[in-house]
Amino acid sequence: MFVRIVKMSFHEENIPAFLENFETIKHKIRNAEGNRFLELYQDKNDKCIFFTYSYWETEADLENYRNSELFDSVWTFTKKLFNAKPEAWSVDKVVSLV
Repeated sequence: MFVRIVKMSFHEENIPAFLENFETIKHKIRNAEGNRFLELYQDKNDKCIFFTYSYWETEADLENYRNSELFDSVWTFTKKLFNAKPEAWSVDKVVSLV
């Protein structure tokens, strides 16, 4: 399993549209095959910056999602709202303390 972190920055006036859309599709993303966890964060100092944080079973699961109709519709809608190029990282968890 690995963690996928995506940083997105939006025009301020587009934040409500992004949040409304995310609310309607978050369960579909979370239920994509291989997705085990999904959270959305908003930066404390810059309300235009958001991060998704998700756990994926395998890289193939993430790639299958990225090649799905669901991802295509989500990304087509979301990318029109950005004010900067999104960034993404796939990382392996090294230490986790609970």
